[in-house]
Formats: sequence, structure tokens, C-alpha cells
Amino acid sequence: MLIIGIAGGTGCGKTTVVQQIIEQLPVDEVCVISQDSYYKETSHLTYNQRIAINFDHPNSIDFELLHQHLKLLRNGKSFEQPVYSFVEHNRTKETVTTHPKKVVIVEGILILTHPEIRDMFDIKVYVHADSDERLIRRLKRDIAERGRDIDEVLTRYQTTLKPMHQQFIEPTKEFADIIIPTNKYNTVAVDLIRTIIADRL
Repeated sequence: MLIIGIAGGTGCGKTTVVQQIIEQLPVDEVCVISQDSYYKETSHLTYNQRIAINFDHPNSIDFELLHQHLKLLRNGKSFEQPVYSFVEHNRTKETVTTHPKKVVIVEGILILTHPEIRDMFDIKVYVHADSDERLIRRLKRDIAERGRDIDEVLTRYQTTLKPMHQQFIEPTKEFADIIIPTNKYNTVAVDLIRTIIADRL
């Protein structure tokens, strides 16, 4: 089994990179785990209290559960992956059964901040994008997919997203084996990762 961690700031293009990597792999040989599934369970809080959570801080992630689940995969066992609702700012009661595969990709903005999680990755990737580009992507996504309004997204960007990126996410570049620029020139880096996967498998 090969476990790949793909990190980078919000809206940097991680999902695109993941898709570029897995499109060359047989469907039954790869699974993708999103850090977003592991936001902490917050049912004990009111909706307004949940809205106020800083979701760009490492404390918002249930790294202990993610670590347990990755260990289960390493041991050839399946697990129930949580399903998170960005509308309710909380986990749903649903889960997704996740089975061990030859290639496991874990993606999320904060996955390289946690030493135990980081140590489980055979390949660590950081996806880099210009901050203006990331803001535009975040605006489009949050308004279209998550029901946010533009003022809410901009306020969150200025008060939490940008400072958290600078404090926690940007510094994790130093842990990356490969840094990928998300533009038309990223094909070489993606091909390199595919080659490494093919060699390891």
C-alpha cells in the first residue's frame, strides 16, 4: 500500500491534482480520503456556535480518528469514514465504507501539520497557488456549492483563512517531497508522481 498526502492552501487546486493522478490508475486500486470528513463532531453546539468555529485551525480536525483509520487501512481493514455537511457545519449521521487499496490519497489543507499523520505518508505533496487565485476559487466554490454569501466568504478570508494559511499551512511546504504549481506547467510534477506510484506498485 502506498499512502500519499496532498496538502496546500484553500482553493489551491488539490482536487484537480488528485483527479490528474487517479485518472491513470485502475478504479479498484485507489481510494481518496478527504480531511474535510474529519472535522470534529459538534452536535453539542448550537448552529451559531458552529458557524463561529475556526475551521482553518488544526484544532478543528479529529486527527486522532484519521490516524486510527489510516492504521486500519495499513493493516488491511476497512472503516466507516464520516460524512461532513458544510451547510450544517457538522458531521451527518451517514458514513462511507472505505476499503484498503493499493493507493490511498489523503487530501486536505492541514494534513501536513500533524506529525503522526505526516509520518504515515509515503509521499508528501504540497500544491501551491497564488493567494489571489485561491481567494477567487474559494469565493466561487463557497457561493455555488456551500450556500455562503460573498460578504461571509470575504470576512472569513480576512479574519481566519489568510492568517491561518500563513501560520499553519504555508510552513508545511518544508515537509513536502514534491511541490506542485497549479497551472498549465504542473504536468511534469503530476507525471513524476504517477511514475513513483507505478514504481512502488
